[in-house]
Amino acid sequence: MERMNVNPTRMMLTSLKKRLKTAVRGHKLLKDKRDELMKEFLDLARENGRLREDVEKRLGNVYKNFTVASSIMSQEVMEESLMFPKQGVELQVSSRNIMSVDVPVFDFRTTAEDPADIFPYGFARTSGELDNAISELSDIFPMLLDLAAKEKETALLAAELEKTRRRVNALEYVMIPRLQVTIKYIQMKLDENERGNQTRLMKVKDMMLEEAIAEKKAKDEAAIERMVESCQ
Repeated sequence: MERMNVNPTRMMLTSLKKRLKTAVRGHKLLKDKRDELMKEFLDLARENGRLREDVEKRLGNVYKNFTVASSIMSQEVMEESLMFPKQGVELQVSSRNIMSVDVPVFDFRTTAEDPADIFPYGFARTSGELDNAISELSDIFPMLLDLAAKEKETALLAAELEKTRRRVNALEYVMIPRLQVTIKYIQMKLDENERGNQTRLMKVKDMMLEEAIAEKKAKDEAAIERMVESCQ
């Protein structure tokens, strides 16, 4: 792993150690978030799959009833019967937070006073299959909203999971190793400088001792010479 291009000083070493500590803690938190997001995503995917299967099955029954009704009724009567819907819907969108991800929540209410009043036609000219299809669609509508919310929630969680996974990998395989390599390099440089300083200090000490010994020897010789001269 390539190290960072920094000056090998003690101040830089302290700063990098703090960054490494923060990166390790952030890596742990992001891993916990990634694992929780994965659990939420898998649970939601399973629930979404069951709901989609149920909705598709019931929509198949609706299409079947519409097909039978279309074969029994004329096209003009079918169009006239469905031209003016009797029931309206007002959709409300809110959100809830899952692991720092805002996911949509859909809710609705009917505009008519009686939610069960859904047939925009009389029953004299229509077939029972059309009635069944419209009734089934009315029952499926809340499920469709729930499915749409879960589909969007799944997509948002998948995007957040991928982003978190990239951050975890960047910390684990790039930033933390680079910081560790750089810290080790600075420590080696500082230790090398420390050994160099100690070697120089020892040399200076030896030189000072030699000078002191030489100076003392010179003084002793001078004193001996003076004593000899005084004795003569």
